[in-house]
Amino acid sequence: MDELIPLVSEKQDQVSDAADIEMSSSSIIQSEGDGDNKDPIIDLGEIARMIPDKMAYKIGEVAELAGLKTYVLRYWESEFDALNPQKSAFNQRMYSRRDVETVLLIKKLLYDEKFSIAGAKKKINELRRELKVEKQWIEVSDRVELATIRISELVTEINSLKSLFN
Repeated sequence: MDELIPLVSEKQDQVSDAADIEMSSSSIIQSEGDGDNKDPIIDLGEIARMIPDKMAYKIGEVAELAGLKTYVLRYWESEFDALNPQKSAFNQRMYSRRDVETVLLIKKLLYDEKFSIAGAKKKINELRRELKVEKQWIEVSDRVELATIRISELVTEINSLKSLFN
């Protein structure tokens, strides 16, 4: 599954767009499969689009965005390694966009999909591993594209040198 676990990179838009593959734009999480054997599909691109574009968010802003109480966010910080807001000089929690995306993902897993905390941790770790692989593929693809361009330039240069000696 292409996905986007909260990102902080130049490739964020590419991976966010990739997250939309096989995902519904009307729902952040859907179930796939039949019977009791359902595997949630998480549209992390939709989660990313829900967040205003800012450098940092205070805990109250994140709580309002997610529809949660601040104490829930503080509890989740103790439970989920993936959720780790920085502290400002005034000891105020400052959430990055990645943290806000993680909060929204945790909320969907716990409240909508009815995951246990342990299950949500496992799913987040799985999604993070998949994201790492996706990022590696993007980097490899970029390198291959650059190499292809360079090879084409070299072939052109070699052909022009051949024409000089013919």
